[in-house]
Amino acid sequence: MPLLQYVCKNCKKSFEELVKKFDDEVKCPDCGKTAERSYCGQMFSSTGKQSRKCSGNCKTCSGCK
Repeated sequence: MPLLQYVCKNCKKSFEELVKKFDDEVKCPDCGKTAERSYCGQMFSSTGKQSRKCSGNCKTCSGCK
C-alpha cells in the first residue's frame, strides 16, 4: 500500500495518505472535498534508492525500472 502526497484544490491543504491503489479517490481531511495527487517531491525505487526516471505519475510512466 503506497503512501502518496495529495493537495486539496478547495482549501489548498497538502497531506499524505496511505491508499490501496494509486488511483483511489482521496478526500481532504480538513474540508472533505476530493483531493488531487501531488507530483512534487522525490521518488524512490522499491530498493530505497532515488529513481532518476520516475516522474511519480503512474498514469504516464512506462514502469519503474
